[in-house]
Amino acid sequence: MQEILSTNSELLVLISGFLIIAIAANQIARVFQKIRLPLITGLIFTGIIAGPYIIGLVPETAKVNLQFINEIALAFIAFAAGSELYLSELRSKIRIIKVHSIMQSVVGFVTGSILVYFLTGYMDFAAGLSFEHRLSIAMLSGVLFLAPSPASVIAVANELRARGPFTKTILGITMSKDFIVVILFAVVLSISKSISNGYALGVGDFLTILFELAFSFVVAFGVGKLLHLILKIGRRKWLKMLLILVLGLLNYTFSHYFKDFSSELIGHEIYLEPLLICLIGSFYITNYTKYRPEFLRLLKDMAPYVYVFFFTLTGASMNLTVIGQVWVITLILFGIRLVTLILGALSGHFITKDPVENIRVGWMPYVAQAGVALGLVTVVGREFPTWGNDFATISISVIIINQIIGPPLIAHAITFLGENRSKGSGYEDDGIKDAIIFGFESQSVALANQLRDNGWEVQIATRLQEGSIDEPEGIKIFYGLKNFEKEEFDAMNAHKTEAIVTMLSDEENLKICETAYHHFGTRDLIVRLNHRYNYDKFLSLEAKVVDPSTAIVSLLDHFVRSPQATSLLLGMAKGQDSRDIEINNSDIHGLPLRDLRLPGDVIILSIIRGGQTIITHGYTRLRIKDIVTVVGSIKSLDQVQLKFEK
Repeated sequence: MQEILSTNSELLVLISGFLIIAIAANQIARVFQKIRLPLITGLIFTGIIAGPYIIGLVPETAKVNLQFINEIALAFIAFAAGSELYLSELRSKIRIIKVHSIMQSVVGFVTGSILVYFLTGYMDFAAGLSFEHRLSIAMLSGVLFLAPSPASVIAVANELRARGPFTKTILGITMSKDFIVVILFAVVLSISKSISNGYALGVGDFLTILFELAFSFVVAFGVGKLLHLILKIGRRKWLKMLLILVLGLLNYTFSHYFKDFSSELIGHEIYLEPLLICLIGSFYITNYTKYRPEFLRLLKDMAPYVYVFFFTLTGASMNLTVIGQVWVITLILFGIRLVTLILGALSGHFITKDPVENIRVGWMPYVAQAGVALGLVTVVGREFPTWGNDFATISISVIIINQIIGPPLIAHAITFLGENRSKGSGYEDDGIKDAIIFGFESQSVALANQLRDNGWEVQIATRLQEGSIDEPEGIKIFYGLKNFEKEEFDAMNAHKTEAIVTMLSDEENLKICETAYHHFGTRDLIVRLNHRYNYDKFLSLEAKVVDPSTAIVSLLDHFVRSPQATSLLLGMAKGQDSRDIEINNSDIHGLPLRDLRLPGDVIILSIIRGGQTIITHGYTRLRIKDIVTVVGSIKSLDQVQLKFEK
């Protein structure tokens, strides 16, 4: 009894210590993000430092005693992979996705397995092994080479606001390849375990593998149903998250139990692949229930916590002695994987007859590796005690290289094919307030005149031809708009324009906003909306949207509830106005608002800094390039503007 209590006490201390290390790793890893390295690289690096080979905060026994953390994380990774395989979003590209996924998997697996088998003769840990063990290492490496990182592709695509056929296709391929990899891994793992244990493969072994897959699908359906029940619980978010993680751990526990039970019952281990079960269960929720949005939100909220523990423990479990001995092999394996990816992508492009531009960069989005690949490596390390740990350490080193190099390659491929829609940086501040209004009508002319009265230089752009309208006095007109392409914007000096106002159809307005956002990063995009269902499209481009159908009601509501403030902000109060002023005076950089000497009738309402709005107080400090919203008399505002822009 005393020994049990002592063991439990030691485990509790180990868990508590690792919890502190994981929290620290999360903070340290953010430094890696600042130098444009992936977060997981920082977590793994911190784990290595804290591990038994450097500082020793995490002992070697942690790999065994904290195995349950790995299993929870692996189940979560499989849930996340399955949730991304949403059929409704893939149907339009299903043939291309299917061809590329199959060809990349077949060509990549065969090529990778053959090349790695010949390389095993030069690996210290594998050189003396039997043919069967070396073949197992080669086949498992071939599977690992296939594993992509849907999370990296999604993250880069979101960051670049990427849209287009190439982006949609690579998203579908990475998700479907994840599914293929997990199934193929289950098959190869069973074969490798059999031949490594000295069993000759026969018909019975293949029937056993088919039974394992079939039964895994049955269990996966049950897991999907249990996930469904969990998601039906009321608004108890944290309870749902906890139950999802517990379900993942129970899935691994059942797999271990069933393996031991089958060994005792029939004398042969039947292994149910937990990753496959979790992936299929998640796939069921995503495609055949109404809970996909909530399931995605829960997974997104859990991900930071799960990944911190998993990747930190992964780093702490790495054998630095092996890494120091095999760094050359690591680089060779990385090169072999690139070869398999290029050959696999070329074979797919050859069948689908993709454009030449796609062929040149078509392999790049699949270089990145993360969760699923690391999960599979962990399984190999556990299932093959003689050489699994050395294999896992080398494989993790390759994965880290892939994860560092992969995201920039994804971004390059998307940008090369013209599907990068990230905010441009072409805006140049010339010190003059400029605005372009798209659309010629009475409201646009009235707006132009009002802006001119407030010191703005304004031009109106229209599809009309010169001579077809009476030009308003003092307003420049740009005639003959056609496709709203960058060349037309260049002719209007859009790179020096602070604000663009669109008053055309929603389709035309969206095209204008996309061009301005993507090429120039125009500071303010103001849109007059025609149909409410297009609101989110403009909002995603950081545009300020005016909906005429609700604007009047909203304005009247504000007049009723706060007439003085509304009159003031609209410039209707006599002698009063509001103004946005950019801070360019280095003398007031860093000063708190309470130390500024401003006219007594001036109030600073808010500050926009880095795209974020800050509600001010006396201790708020000003910074260069802040945009300050100020209310007061026109005379006082002129003084403040002179002071801030000096």
